[in-house]
Amino acid sequence: MKAVVQRVLEASVTVDGQRVSEMGPGLLVLLGVGKGDTDADLAWMVEKIALLRIFEDADEKMNLSLEDTSKQLIVVSQFTLYGDARKGRRPSFIEAMEPVAAKALYERACEALRKRGLTVGTGIFGADMKVALVNDGPVTILLESPPKPGAPT
Repeated sequence: MKAVVQRVLEASVTVDGQRVSEMGPGLLVLLGVGKGDTDADLAWMVEKIALLRIFEDADEKMNLSLEDTSKQLIVVSQFTLYGDARKGRRPSFIEAMEPVAAKALYERACEALRKRGLTVGTGIFGADMKVALVNDGPVTILLESPPKPGAPT
């Protein structure tokens, strides 16, 4: 799994002119699911997102997580995180998981974050979404679940 995690002052997702999610301070997470991703990848990513210490404490040090601050997040499915543009000019998405299985893992990730007591907004899987945000900092972190044993590095 891959994620782009952005600390935001506010964020929203709109589909077909309708606002489907909005929030104040927290995280906007673009989440990509790749071929071969498993429950172990999901568990790793959920824990990393929930406990990533990128919010400032009283000393203005990035020392607090979502769980420490009771902030909220919006998780948007983003298969294009698996786009490979090293060859040619059109990205290849061959490493992205097929949509039915990817949707199931994405939905399970959102539910696992909710089970941790977090407020989770979402986009609509597969829809043409308009994502708006005010990045705070800016703080943007790239996450990728650890490689599987025997996978090329």
